[in-house]
Amino acid sequence: MRAGTRWTAIGLMIMCMCLCVHGQNQDRDSRGVPKSSANAPPPEERVDINHATMSELLKIPGITQTWAGRIVRYRPYHSKADLLQRGVVPDAVYNRIKDYVIAHRDKQ
Repeated sequence: MRAGTRWTAIGLMIMCMCLCVHGQNQDRDSRGVPKSSANAPPPEERVDINHATMSELLKIPGITQTWAGRIVRYRPYHSKADLLQRGVVPDAVYNRIKDYVIAHRDKQ
């Protein structure tokens, strides 16, 4: 390999590495926080999926009457991830609502 070709190859590798790093951070705002979490309410203002009424659940962005009904029907939950793990809502719905819900358990 000639010297000029070698430097071109090295330059292309560096450029590709920079583009990969840039692509990993595209969904983040200027502080490095994922966009979906940037506007999420603090934990004390999130909707408790174990105790919320249908009308409270319907206030969550991305929740329909059907999804709210399924959340109520399949209670109780140990964590909000149960919504996905138990098939209560699909991935797309879970990803829309996960920053707005929390699962408080009753004290035994």
